[in-house]
Amino acid sequence: MTQLALHHSSSWFKKTGHALTTIMLGCAMLGSSSVWAVDPSVKELRIGFQKSSINFAIAKQQNLYEKEFPNAKISWNEFPAGPQILEALAVGSIDVGVTGDTPPVYAQAAKKPVFYIAYEAAKPLASAILVPQNSKLTQLSQLKGKRIALQKGSSAHYLLVQAVRKAGLQWSDIQPIWLSPADARAAFQKGAVDAWAIWDPFFASAQLEDHAKILASGQGLSPNYTFYLASPEFVKQHPQAVKGIIQQLNVADQWVQANRIATAQAIAKSTGLKPQVSQTFIDRRPRPSGAAPLSAKVIADQQQLANRFTELKIIPNSIDIKQAVWATK
Repeated sequence: MTQLALHHSSSWFKKTGHALTTIMLGCAMLGSSSVWAVDPSVKELRIGFQKSSINFAIAKQQNLYEKEFPNAKISWNEFPAGPQILEALAVGSIDVGVTGDTPPVYAQAAKKPVFYIAYEAAKPLASAILVPQNSKLTQLSQLKGKRIALQKGSSAHYLLVQAVRKAGLQWSDIQPIWLSPADARAAFQKGAVDAWAIWDPFFASAQLEDHAKILASGQGLSPNYTFYLASPEFVKQHPQAVKGIIQQLNVADQWVQANRIATAQAIAKSTGLKPQVSQTFIDRRPRPSGAAPLSAKVIADQQQLANRFTELKIIPNSIDIKQAVWATK
């Protein structure tokens, strides 16, 4: 993969992001299709998303990408977690996807062709290690020898790695049980596992409906960034479209921040989650949670994750995160 230099930092977003968002939101309200035709050459846009993808969900509901790309067929593909989205990106099934922090590291280590195009603000409180309501576990050190459910290669993987380290344990001291969020929830409810490392909205759902207790949140363990990634082929062919994709994420977030209750209701309707679960999930997101090019700090945090996984031989070789960061022009 060709190494790419990073030309923009979060300062760009701080200086221009809010103004850009306001302008684009105004355009959306006006409904002027001519404003949206950033890249008329785009004939198809295939998006991979998860239940946690609030900005994509609102963009879908409000047809923001149909307005941005009036000549394109827009398709939305839901996945249970980030690793599945990165696999779909790598094999060319989708053009753009959204994941947590760990899936891109796995993909890059496996030499899969993906580019980071943007990130959302860290949200450490939106992930946690949960234990059942009647569990006697109260400290991370008590995880020794315990069975812990998690999705392999997901953001929860890094959260658990950091939690084990903070507890003074070795990775070999615990028993990771590799399960998708749905299967992990079932195992957690049946008492087949002692703990569950998970992110929102599954976290909020277990907390409110199963009365799960928080053994540790991501605070002080993992920043829990959300990343937007694209296939190199799409980026190469449609660099202006990538900018349009990011802009509409900010339009969506602007609407979310101004309509949090309506957002919770919309998410509940589209996902089948209870409104209270959706509201809890949304309330844990930073304000704002728009998308911006990766900053130097975000790249450094992501490199730390990769280095930690290399140390533990979770990934087979060291990687340079900058090589997978798209450089805007």
